[in-house]
Amino acid sequence: MKVQLKTKKLQRRKQGIRNKISGTSERPRLSVYRSLSHIYAQLIDDVTGTTILSASSRDKEIADAVKSAESKVDRSILTGKLLAERAQSKGVTQVVFDRNGKLYHGRVKALAESAREGGLTF
Repeated sequence: MKVQLKTKKLQRRKQGIRNKISGTSERPRLSVYRSLSHIYAQLIDDVTGTTILSASSRDKEIADAVKSAESKVDRSILTGKLLAERAQSKGVTQVVFDRNGKLYHGRVKALAESAREGGLTF
């Protein structure tokens, strides 16, 4: 019962955020998903319904660094840097941040700040 209530509250927060923001091809939506052990991020164009690019802590490019990372926050920082590099190569500099109903704290905040340091503005 408690898990269902928690899930319901998360869905409500998520929907409230999604009602306010939308990504375009010039300024895509940066959607962050946080699982128990990994973090995933996508740049999404909501007008056409396509994913422009994605990055995760499971990518092969940062696999060695992720294995040597001491914490999940460190993994998130590496993922944010990788996302920013890929976005720069695609010519994307501005995004709209979608925290997916999660608090802007911990791993979500670490990914966002490292993406900002990598050159994304939001």
